[in-house]
Amino acid sequence: MSQNFITGVQLATAPPKNDYIAALPAVRHLGNRRFTKPVTFFVGENGTGKSTLLEALAVSCGLNAEGGGRNFNFSSRATHSDLWQYLTVRRGAVRPKDTFFLRAESFYNLASEVEKLENDGPPGLLDYYGGKSLHEQSHGESFLALALNRFSAGGLYFLDEPEAALSPTRQLSLLCLLHQLSVQGAQLFIATHSPLLMACPGAEVLLFDRDGIHPTDYRHTEHYEVTRRFLNDPDGMLRQLLETF
Repeated sequence: MSQNFITGVQLATAPPKNDYIAALPAVRHLGNRRFTKPVTFFVGENGTGKSTLLEALAVSCGLNAEGGGRNFNFSSRATHSDLWQYLTVRRGAVRPKDTFFLRAESFYNLASEVEKLENDGPPGLLDYYGGKSLHEQSHGESFLALALNRFSAGGLYFLDEPEAALSPTRQLSLLCLLHQLSVQGAQLFIATHSPLLMACPGAEVLLFDRDGIHPTDYRHTEHYEVTRRFLNDPDGMLRQLLETF
C-alpha cells in the first residue's frame, strides 16, 4: 500500500467550458492521475497549468492559496482559481504530521503574515522559521531558512517555483533537503523550471504540454536540454539566438 498522503487526483466534475481553467493542459489531460513517489515534480512551459494544479491540490488540503500552513488565512488579492472545487483528491491511509504551501510569487506576503502572527500571538512562532525575521534576510536566505526550519519528516509540502529566489548553490542545498525529507516519510509536490531540483533521486517528473501529462526522465526535459546545450557551447548558442531574435 502506498504511504503517500495524496495518492491520486481526478476531475469530479468538468469546469464550465467558458472558464479559462477548462482549457489548461493540466486540466484537459488530468485523467485519473496516480502519485506513487514521495516527490512529484510538475514541469512544462508557462501556461500549461502546472502551478494551477499545484495550488488546487494545496487548497484541497485546507491550505491558504497564497501560501502558509493551516493557520494562515491572509489574502492580498483573490487571484487563485476555483479548480480545487472540481477535483477529487484521493488520500492515503495515514495523515501528514504537518502541511505547508510555499509559493514564490506571494512569499513577501507570507513573511509579513509570519511576523503578524508572532506579534499578535504567543511568542515562539518565529522559532519555526529559524528564529530570525524572514524580512531581515535576503530573499534566497529567507526561502531556504523557511524550508530548513519549517519542513520536517512525515509532512506534506507544496512548493511553487522555489528556485525563483535561490542561487544554483542554494538550489543544490534545497535538493538535498528534498531528498532527505522524502526518505523520512514526507511527500512533496513541486512546480519548477529548475533542472537541478528535478534531479532529486527517486522523484517522478510529470511533463505538462499541449498533448498531455507525461512521466519522463528529467534529462529528457527541455529545461535540462537547453541548459546543457548552452553550457556546452555558450558562444555558439548566443550567436544563433541573437541572429534570429
